[in-house]
Amino acid sequence: MFRKVLVANRGEIAVRVMRACEELNVGTVAVYSDADKHGGHVRYADEAYNVGPARAADSYLDHEAVIEAAKKADADAIHPGYGFLAENAEFAAKVEEVEGITWIGPSSSAMESLGEKTKARTIMHEADVPIVPGTTDPVTDPDEVRAFGDEHGYPIAIKAEGGGGGRGMKVVEDESEVDDQLESAQREGEAYFGNDSVYLERYLEKPRHIEVQIIADEHGNVRHLGERDCSLQRRHQKVIEEGPSPALSDELREQIGEAARRGVAAADYTNAGTVEFLVEEQLGRESVLGADANFYFLEVNTRIQVEHCVTEEITGLDIVKRQIRVAAGEELDFEQDDVEIDGHAMEFRINAENAAKDFQPASGGTLTTYNPPGGIGVRLDDALSQGDELVTDYDSMIAKLIVWGEDREECIERSLRALREYEIEGITTIVPFHRLMLTDEMFVEGRHTTKYLDNELEPSRIEQAQEQWGSEESTGTGASADETVVEREFTVEVNGKRFDVNLEDRSGEIPQAASNGGSSTAGGPPQSASSDDSSSDVEIQGDGERVDAEMQGTILAVEVAEGDEVAAGDVVVVLEAMKMENDIVASTGGTVSQVAVEEGQSVDMGDTLVVLE
Repeated sequence: MFRKVLVANRGEIAVRVMRACEELNVGTVAVYSDADKHGGHVRYADEAYNVGPARAADSYLDHEAVIEAAKKADADAIHPGYGFLAENAEFAAKVEEVEGITWIGPSSSAMESLGEKTKARTIMHEADVPIVPGTTDPVTDPDEVRAFGDEHGYPIAIKAEGGGGGRGMKVVEDESEVDDQLESAQREGEAYFGNDSVYLERYLEKPRHIEVQIIADEHGNVRHLGERDCSLQRRHQKVIEEGPSPALSDELREQIGEAARRGVAAADYTNAGTVEFLVEEQLGRESVLGADANFYFLEVNTRIQVEHCVTEEITGLDIVKRQIRVAAGEELDFEQDDVEIDGHAMEFRINAENAAKDFQPASGGTLTTYNPPGGIGVRLDDALSQGDELVTDYDSMIAKLIVWGEDREECIERSLRALREYEIEGITTIVPFHRLMLTDEMFVEGRHTTKYLDNELEPSRIEQAQEQWGSEESTGTGASADETVVEREFTVEVNGKRFDVNLEDRSGEIPQAASNGGSSTAGGPPQSASSDDSSSDVEIQGDGERVDAEMQGTILAVEVAEGDEVAAGDVVVVLEAMKMENDIVASTGGTVSQVAVEEGQSVDMGDTLVVLE
């Protein structure tokens, strides 16, 4: 078994992995950006190392910085969690080449084969796993998309090779959208995954999203742990996951599970992963979907999933601990026939978003009240404490509530109780939305599809739920200026390693920390770095109409140049925030007199992007 594991992630998943390590008597190492100096995962770890500024590309996604932190900490394994570098085959290969450090996950070659969707489709087809009609080679020319549409019809899904979670995926409704959507999918693929290759699939109109959890060891054993139903989605982003699926018969469930095992075995895959399928819903059905229902391979997620907790609750198996044990060379300690599904579980993603405002991400705030629920069958995966500031540089998910019941009915009842108990003040969350869904007829009956939230649910119902059960963002950022504080905790860095220091403040004034970088003077807390590429450093000229950033994010594309004429409603900048691509448009027409940002730049809410005269 390993001595010390570095977790190359942040937030709740980093804490989840560290807890598994603790139970295995393995030391833990956190990495963090300047924005996460006081993060919950940093507090939990045995030791922590700074890997760079707030921008993910310069910290959590920096291969060399993460590996160097592992070397400094003398860690003998790296666990990537999910997101960030978790499905980056290049990074996994670099870790594999470092003597004395083990990659906790599938091999880089398996990740490359299954992570790139066209290769995965080929492998699955050869393993007799049903696949959606689509291309097996990357597509670069709009004419190829049009030809596919002529053969298979519209709509068409254009998907990034390295994509997942809806990122890098665009839907072409008709021929007129081909050029724009192809370019957009390629741009997102490059921005999120460093790979602009895309492929095509026939887009299923109203499917269910069913995924199978698998775990495989280096001794040829492959097990599936049942399925999860992730059909409740918004713009391809999962919101509520549950297991087992309320829509499948036992015969169909077994067919899908065995198809997943077959495909993974053909890929020579080891460690944990998820095989995702689309199952065609039979509208108006009077019972569960039978063995004759059509299901198609979608993709393999070569990592632990956000929703792995659902499977853990209904099987009683700790998936993360088995990931670590498999990476250490151990053989799986159970047979396929030993896997039993007990009861029903649901996971609720607690996102810092306002569902009534098109799930707009919170712009900041302080957790003035944080009192999570408890009781039988209630699990909370988070990295939060009351008083924490919301970090808005990354994903909007701040916690996961997982609820178990003896059956789906009890699970829903218990979930409603837990959500009512969940007290969060100071930050807007989607808890009211979850409470609404647990009383929604389509969801309760298990007849919802992946299109239900986007196309069928009445938005006014979400607005009413937010008004009735929601809370507003805090206006302050902590204690008032005249508040007397007796003792305060500070953080200093020495050669990139984090240390906590408690100081007693009698004067009410604490000396400020040294500038960002290697070390701080004993005294104030390290100050978050201001990004070198922030648009706030650009002098805005003239008094024309300013087009400002509506939220914090990263510039994916600048669609105008100085001197261009634009009309009201024209897109001037494409901004990525909280996994979503957002078109920033001009509210009035005019001539572009200044472009204050460039592609790849990080911006804050309110920063000026473009000036119009």
